[in-house]
Amino acid sequence: MSEKQITVSSDESSTGSLPREGGNESNVDIVLTYVKIVGVGGRHIGEKSLIRKIDWRIVPIMFACYTMQFIDKVLINYAAVMGLPKDLKLQGNQFTWAATSFFIAYLVAEIPTGYLLQKIPAGKYLGANVILWGIATGCTAAANNFTSLVAARVFLGVFEAAIAPSLTIITGMWYTTSEQPPRFGLWYCGLGLGQLVGGIVSYGFQHVKGESLEGWRVMFIVLGIVTVVVGAVTLLLLPDTPMTASFLTEEEKVVAINRIGGNQTGIGNRSFKWSQIKELAMDMQIYLMILVTILCSVSSGVITTYSATLIRNFGYTPPIAALLNMPSGVVSITVTILSGIAVGKASNRWLWITGLAIPGALGGGLMSFLPNSNRGGLLAGIYLVNSIVAVLVITFNWLSANVAGHTKRTVSMSLVSGAFSIGNIIGPQTFQAKDAPNFYPAKIAVLATQAGAALVAIILRVYYRWQNSKKEKRSAVTQNLPQDFMWLNLTDKENPNFRYVY
Repeated sequence: MSEKQITVSSDESSTGSLPREGGNESNVDIVLTYVKIVGVGGRHIGEKSLIRKIDWRIVPIMFACYTMQFIDKVLINYAAVMGLPKDLKLQGNQFTWAATSFFIAYLVAEIPTGYLLQKIPAGKYLGANVILWGIATGCTAAANNFTSLVAARVFLGVFEAAIAPSLTIITGMWYTTSEQPPRFGLWYCGLGLGQLVGGIVSYGFQHVKGESLEGWRVMFIVLGIVTVVVGAVTLLLLPDTPMTASFLTEEEKVVAINRIGGNQTGIGNRSFKWSQIKELAMDMQIYLMILVTILCSVSSGVITTYSATLIRNFGYTPPIAALLNMPSGVVSITVTILSGIAVGKASNRWLWITGLAIPGALGGGLMSFLPNSNRGGLLAGIYLVNSIVAVLVITFNWLSANVAGHTKRTVSMSLVSGAFSIGNIIGPQTFQAKDAPNFYPAKIAVLATQAGAALVAIILRVYYRWQNSKKEKRSAVTQNLPQDFMWLNLTDKENPNFRYVY
């Protein structure tokens, strides 16, 4: 690498210097130290076979974690029709507040998560938190009143806050920008599987007639144990980085690293840089990402917490309501896979967010304005609203591709994950006891917020095109980039070669 320093203009017209190889190692990516020792030369490794090898180790673990995260979060949805409110003597809006407490804790926990993920390997941090939220899920069975139920949900929210930022970081360190969307989609399909499994599990446990434990309590205990097992597997088998992956040879590690250099987002750096926090605070894309996440998450909060209740209010028995919630999982899986493949091929993230909002808004309209006698149309509305769930994974992928600089990336991912919890706080709060059984204000909120998400996605597309045009004009005056510039922990604004995808 050249010892010559070069000046880089940021989008705020500030100047700075690229760190030199012989400079402070805390300023550069951990890969740079590794390649000094091992080298970066090409090896006789087939890239396709290497990708398959990585896929089979990494994706199933991420998929299992996200599946259990969703199931554990929504068990309260199924428990609501299994007698939990009656057994705990909940009154008025107490069930709504119990559901909301999870997301309040989730939001607060994102503040330290952004810092801890800078210091702790994402795989280890994720595995530990999966075990802890599995314990919290099992402890929910011990709740005997509103206060104890809220306590269990708060701990569950604190530990589940690790899931989205961790999985986003892990996906970004293993796959190229074009490979990331389908992998994001694969692990995010855990949400759809969670909806399918949740319906079956709820139906089954509603037939448990124990003398000492109600069916919903047994359900929490069993699923909690399953989650702890998944967390233990994650701790043991998910590597911290490609450099420490025991399932890869040294040659395969070098190829894996070289493959993702073109992302220009790096793999990891343990130094927390306040300069990147300052840049993040002034970056318009972060605020737009937060807004689109909040808007799409309002309907997610409604469906996550109240879909089984809504279906039961259509006149179905609790066991049948649990089963009729399962097609929502089919919709979630379908739109997630289709959007992941399409975005990976055409990089049209803004268009898919806008397109997915259309059936979501249509579903909100059916839920809002059809009479209760039209049960088929109302069920179709609930199923269509689930198309919006894919927007969140597209947003996380968009963020992963467009934010560089390790401190900026980890903190921005935590902020957007926190925005998800804000939407989920708003969603259940639109359900007020006084609006039962139709809950028209909540249904109209679903319709309005999904239309708003589509509008913000279009604004993001215009913003990124504008930023790229500015970079094109400035790139002509930037010369002599160091050979290893992609490992210098530069932010997307500091790096003159960085281009935003949309």
